[in-house]
Amino acid sequence: MKSREDEPTQLTMFDEDERDLFGFDSKLRAEHGVICGIDEAGRGPLAGDLFTAAVIFDEGVFIEGLNDSKKLTEKKREKLFDEICAKAKAWCVTTASVEEIERINILQADFRAMERAYAGLGVTADLVIVDGNMLPNIGAPMRSIVKGDAKSASIAAASILAKVSRDRYMKQMAEKYPQYHFENNKGYGSKAHYEALDEYGPCEIHRPFFLRKYNAKKAADGQTGKG
Repeated sequence: MKSREDEPTQLTMFDEDERDLFGFDSKLRAEHGVICGIDEAGRGPLAGDLFTAAVIFDEGVFIEGLNDSKKLTEKKREKLFDEICAKAKAWCVTTASVEEIERINILQADFRAMERAYAGLGVTADLVIVDGNMLPNIGAPMRSIVKGDAKSASIAAASILAKVSRDRYMKQMAEKYPQYHFENNKGYGSKAHYEALDEYGPCEIHRPFFLRKYNAKKAADGQTGKG
């Protein structure tokens, strides 16, 4: 009969001490060696590129306040972004363009961006841990970790790098396309964003497949609009 220590699939079940993000990574390093965390930002928006990040920390590194990017304020994420970049052994942020998302679908575009982020590190990991429940084809030992950005320091750091990078990009897009208020909605389907789409139609950074779903829903509801 296998003991808990012998069972490698128990990554989603923790003792209280395992809730520490850096402690979680330390246990994986003790078992595997160098670990790399990967996460993405922007799978669900109606507009804009998807951003993916990969991060490797050395054992002993600690960053106070590190957590899932969704649980942090924008100001805190910005501060942590610089500290992560300074303290990481290696980090890389990559994108999947709107054109790539349309051509091969959002999941495959996400996977390719993850593969590019890992390749861009210039450092080989003994284990790559990815937020979620699906894995890209990175060519290294991998594990998916559901809600990994709230469990692993490496994945949490990757979530912050991806989120901050994408938010900065969407603010730039807001200057180019002010009518959509991308600085506020970051491309997601807010009420103001839908109203702008109805009035102005889509711009070049809107995702055609995502808009087709929106327009199909509007048609089913008996509504009309541009795009």
